Amino acid sequence: MTIPHVSAALSRRAWLAGAAALAGLPLLAALPGAVMAQGSGVADPALRLRIGTLKFGTLNWLLETIRAEGLDRREGLSVESVDLASGQATTVALQAGDVDLIVSDWLWALRRTQDGERMRFAPFSNALGAVMVAADGPVKGLADLKGRKIGVAGGALDKSWLLLRAYARAELGVDLATAAEPVFGAAPLVSEQLALGRVDAVLTFWPYAARLDARGFRRLLDVKDIIKGLGIDPAPPLVGFVWRNAVMAERGAAIAGFLRAAAAANRVLATSDAAWDRIRPLMQAADDAEFARLRDYYRAGIPGSFGEAERVSCARLYQVLAQTGGEELVGPNPGFDRALFGPVGE
Repeated sequence: MTIPHVSAALSRRAWLAGAAALAGLPLLAALPGAVMAQGSGVADPALRLRIGTLKFGTLNWLLETIRAEGLDRREGLSVESVDLASGQATTVALQAGDVDLIVSDWLWALRRTQDGERMRFAPFSNALGAVMVAADGPVKGLADLKGRKIGVAGGALDKSWLLLRAYARAELGVDLATAAEPVFGAAPLVSEQLALGRVDAVLTFWPYAARLDARGFRRLLDVKDIIKGLGIDPAPPLVGFVWRNAVMAERGAAIAGFLRAAAAANRVLATSDAAWDRIRPLMQAADDAEFARLRDYYRAGIPGSFGEAERVSCARLYQVLAQTGGEELVGPNPGFDRALFGPVGE
């Protein structure tokens, strides 16, 4: 896709804007012209952003709030949502240049960076998954997972599953890959297997944990607690906004403006119940209880600051995941690159 020409001055501002966005945004506050179209209210070509989304993904909740609150217009942005069928489709679209930004996990972005295609990351959510069990079932603690069927949302290389295995190894001296019977599948499927009593526990993503919570199931372990149990504190986010480093020269101002708009939208969602009523049709909540759990889980995961402590936690988490998942997870060129998380030029 051809990128419209951008003047040297705007390009330089775009680089500076992108750097400031990931360093706490002080520079952008002083340079509103870097993100605001001049006078017309219509974003110039450098402030257009194509975002890959999943049709029923939680990113849509945030994007709708940005639009409804006029936060994109305040930043002079033109934001286009591109609906895609799966997480894999979003990563393919990003690599092909069909979209400018997606939500993905930083481990994928790090592997792409190590393979020569440099990526950038900023937190989208601190919400992590959980191990869910029946409230009156036989599984009361971690040790009770031995010999049980555990539904796992995703596959054998799912990051939460690798972390649960590492935690059980540290706490119990066993590998749940062999000491239990993992049953891998899509999140809705494994949730239903738990409801039917065909598995004894489910390790799943936070929206599905919230839905199970609303149905009366109990959180046995949060992935955040697992991470802290491995001695990693603060528990860093796993999922965030990801974009190619190569687009910063042309889209740096747009990305910086979008990150500001996203933070502002999250402040609205953190405090306004009316904002949640507005996006309820997108949430596919079965009833009021499920709606409330989804809202509360999302709010609990709204990201705060992301600084040196979080980068150190990411590095330590990478070591655990690389040790457990091996080359199949981290690829033939393993290594942690802190520049993935830092300001441009770091």
